Amino acid sequence: MPDLDQTNFTGSERSAEPDRTAAVTAAATAAGAPMVGFDLDLTLADTRRGIAAVYDALAAETGVPIDTDLVVTRIGPPLEVEIGYWFPPEEVPAMAARYRAIYRDIAVPATVLMPGAVAAVQAVRDRGGRTIVVSGKNQADTERTVGFLGLDVDAVVGGVFGSDKGVALRDFGAGAYVGDHTGDVDAARAAAAVAVGVATGAFDSAALAAYGADVVLPDLLAFPDWLGGFPAAPAAVS
Repeated sequence: MPDLDQTNFTGSERSAEPDRTAAVTAAATAAGAPMVGFDLDLTLADTRRGIAAVYDALAAETGVPIDTDLVVTRIGPPLEVEIGYWFPPEEVPAMAARYRAIYRDIAVPATVLMPGAVAAVQAVRDRGGRTIVVSGKNQADTERTVGFLGLDVDAVVGGVFGSDKGVALRDFGAGAYVGDHTGDVDAARAAAAVAVGVATGAFDSAALAAYGADVVLPDLLAFPDWLGGFPAAPAAVS
């Protein structure tokens, strides 16, 4: 995995080397190279088993029953949203902090690649392009997960969801953003990028298309073929 510090964003902050990033982005765009953003959970990384294990640990520590089978059907929104289903509002900050404190040791080692993830990232690189991972997961655990999985990406941003992802995507110059959630469609819209939905999360192909994804793929295994036509006009794939 490359040195992410060179092109790393935190929230809306820009890279420490914006001139270099802008120059590389402009050169790649001029050469027709794709600049692609990817969501992490259930797009590149199957985090379901790890996330369930963290919630199981919280349930054991607190004595609060948590239906982890239900939890993993709605991965995507900020952590505090899910924590709020199980704990009263005044306890949410502390429980979210505890979740993050134990995530590294419990969830990261249990995370595996989604089918086609490595090939999708490599397909962008093979065309001379660059990739950024933009995730709702906090920055540290996003970086740890990307590193653990050995994903060869150029930049990593964590802690943003939905349209808030648009800042990092715009700064990176992403022409497309790939994700499994309707919030990822919002992210692409905010960045004026092509919204590529993959039906590997809570939303099936019909739901992603109905929400407004420009392209709908069954999974990342179909991504390299689609990328071969990018930046041609988007067309849905069933």
